[in-house]
Amino acid sequence: MKPTTAAVNPITLRVLGTSVTLLEILRQRAEQDLGFQIEYQICDVRDAQRIAVMHPERYDLYDQWFHNVDFVWPARAIQPLDIHRLNYWDEINDLPKLGTLFPGGRLGDGSVPVQRLYVQHDHSLGSQPTEHISMLPLTHNADSFAYHTARLPQILRDEEESWGWLLHPAFSGQVALQDDAAMGGLDAALAAQGAGLARFANVGNLNLEEIDNLTNVLSALHRQGHFAAFWASQDEAYRLIDDPGVSIQSLWAPTYFRHHYQQQGYKLATPREGYRAWYGGLSLSRCTSGRTLDAAYAYLNWWQSGWPGAMMARQGYYISNPQRSRPYLSSAEWDYWYAGKAASENLPDAYGNLLIPQGEIRDGGSYEQRMSHVAVWNSVMDEHNYLVRRWHDFLRA
Repeated sequence: MKPTTAAVNPITLRVLGTSVTLLEILRQRAEQDLGFQIEYQICDVRDAQRIAVMHPERYDLYDQWFHNVDFVWPARAIQPLDIHRLNYWDEINDLPKLGTLFPGGRLGDGSVPVQRLYVQHDHSLGSQPTEHISMLPLTHNADSFAYHTARLPQILRDEEESWGWLLHPAFSGQVALQDDAAMGGLDAALAAQGAGLARFANVGNLNLEEIDNLTNVLSALHRQGHFAAFWASQDEAYRLIDDPGVSIQSLWAPTYFRHHYQQQGYKLATPREGYRAWYGGLSLSRCTSGRTLDAAYAYLNWWQSGWPGAMMARQGYYISNPQRSRPYLSSAEWDYWYAGKAASENLPDAYGNLLIPQGEIRDGGSYEQRMSHVAVWNSVMDEHNYLVRRWHDFLRA
């Protein structure tokens, strides 16, 4: 019998992205469920972005965040996704489709996902619904900062948590920030505004003067020894949790929840100003076609089929169609991760290890409460290149 084309030319789907969502446990399960090989190309944020823009022939799917669409779409590195081939499109909630979970909600500053979701008829991106999208909305979350409660200065103990704490004199010499200009710049802008050191019209899109004001404030503090460290990866951020010289730092959820069961007195803040939110998903390389294109859509649909969303919940992330994942979570897990209730029992991480102790309540409350308290979305500012230059000036101050 003559071998089939599939047997002679097996498919390997290449997914470019970062360690945030390209987990080996997901890759293995996807291969098992879908029946073809999947290769994860894991890079840091900058390298993934560079490859995505300059070498679309080197990947089939780009796993990244909506603000990165502002780089890859103008470069024509990705192609539109047909929503008719997305099995669970109608299950996706209103957050990425309308910008808020509830009518009349605040969109937040920065690169709001819906404003770059739909492919318009002139091939630009916008919020007007069409049959094609730039990226399939998937994982998302709201980030802030974390601190050691025992080291909280007395002057702040009766204060509502604020991004301004990162720049408060009482924490001088004990602060760590992420060193990425795009995301670190947003954290710093929220902190400067929260501390009353600067005011910005749009935290997610600073103009030249505002960038100068921000980096001048940060440089002056840096020269005074205010910052103890800057981190570039989740591993570096995790090591800083146990650093006796760091009492407060900007942080991502997986870093906070890593070995969380053993951590005592380390708290993720619910800033009064709101969270810095992000929305991730998958885009198609412009070079993906034929059987590989079919495999890519199968992988896109697999991501929303329930099990992957449950795995993301145990990382501290949300999925765009959460009800599909609910049967894959215990009642106690759903109540903690999504409903804002106290954990009725000890809860596991994605690998079965103890993660959440019984009785704990997630910072910020329920999914609806947390994702309705967004100050700014991860962004690519109009003056991004200038921000990068001035940010590096600050880091060298």
